[in-house]
Formats: sequence, structure tokens, C-alpha cells
Amino acid sequence: MEKLIGKVAFITGGNKGIGLGIAEAMVEAGMFVCITGRNEADVKAAEKKLNAIRDNAALGLVCDVRSLSDQQTAVQQIMDKWKQLDVVIANAGVGHFADISLLTPEQWHDTIDINLTGVFNTVKASLEHLKGSKGYLITIASLAGTNFFAAGAAYNASKFGLVGFTQAVMLDVRKHGIKTTTIMPGSVSTYFNSHTPNDADHWKIQPEDMGQMVIDLLLMPHRTLPSKIEVRPTMPG
Repeated sequence: MEKLIGKVAFITGGNKGIGLGIAEAMVEAGMFVCITGRNEADVKAAEKKLNAIRDNAALGLVCDVRSLSDQQTAVQQIMDKWKQLDVVIANAGVGHFADISLLTPEQWHDTIDINLTGVFNTVKASLEHLKGSKGYLITIASLAGTNFFAAGAAYNASKFGLVGFTQAVMLDVRKHGIKTTTIMPGSVSTYFNSHTPNDADHWKIQPEDMGQMVIDLLLMPHRTLPSKIEVRPTMPG
């Protein structure tokens, strides 16, 4: 993994779950990471965990992806600290699931604002720096981005939108040497939607599996671009 040593990554929602699993894999590969989240205690705990793997490898910031200025501030702090930005992982997400007759406007806007507009903000804040490094943009979508289900109106809309957004962005930025991939996982053992990971999750994709997938993408030859990846547990639960 010599190719990755010294590279710098920005991971939204990197304080737990998939984001933290990706951050751990990156630190182990010799990269530096900035993780963000909205809960200060969670962010600082994750930062401490990552720096225990490799000293001074991680920076934790309290940020809200719904705010473009928050994203711009985070990117500026990355540049101030490391002088480069090579990889952006737009991972922050939320899920509100309800029959359309019960889905509230607040739940709708929260889902769209975080899962879709939040990614737009992350991309806008980091794009010029990714152009400079000919870097890599990865969005974490979901199989719900192509498979609709009851009580999924808000979540499906956000993830269908995210898949389309990412693929369009891929076509916009590849002329600048930027690679773009959307990863669409199925069931992952995380804290998503108030779930607490437990032994019964053994059949699910694990956060470290997602981390390995991202490392594999970063190590692909530059001429080759897996632009959309569906990933699901080998066996159903």
C-alpha cells in the first residue's frame, strides 16, 4: 500500500459505523484522515481511537453537512494542517422510514438535506482541491438507491438522487483527472437508524469490509474506474 502513504482524506460521518471503518483502514494504510460528525463526544472518541492506531494521523471536527460553510471550514482546516486533499468520502447519512401518510415534512427535509444536499455541499467545498491532486471522490449510497420499498419514500428519494448525482458528477470531473465512485451497500452492521451492532449482526457487511473496499478502489490503476458498486451480504440474515 505504499501508493497511499501520506495521502489525505476527508470523511463525513466518520465518527462511527461505515465512516469510522473506512477511516481505520486508511490510517492503517498510512494515510491521514479528517473525520467529521455532529456529536462532539463521538467525534473526539473516534479521533482518539484513530490516533491510537498511528499517532497524529487523524483530525476530528464537529461539522454539519447541511451547512456549506461548515464543509468549507473543514476543508480549509485540512489544507492548513496537511496542505493537500486527495480523497473525499461523502458518507454522512440519516434514515427516516414511514408510510407516506405519516412521513412528516421535517423528516422529509432532514433526509434530503443530509443524504443529498449534504453531499452536494461536501463536493462543492472540496472540488478545487481534488482537481489539484487529481484525487478520488467516493459517495456512500445504498441498494435503496435502485430498490424501492414501502415506508421508504424519503430514504429512497435521497439515495436514488445520490446515485444519479454521483454518476453525473463522475462525468463532469473525470476530465480533471478525478475518479468518482458511488458504493451502494445493503445491510451493514452499524448504528444506523438507532440500531446497536450486536452478535446477531454476524451475517451483515462489517464496517471494516467497507474500509477494505475503499482501499481496494484507491489502489486500482488510474486508467480503471469502477463508477458504481453494489455490495450485499453473501447470505441473507
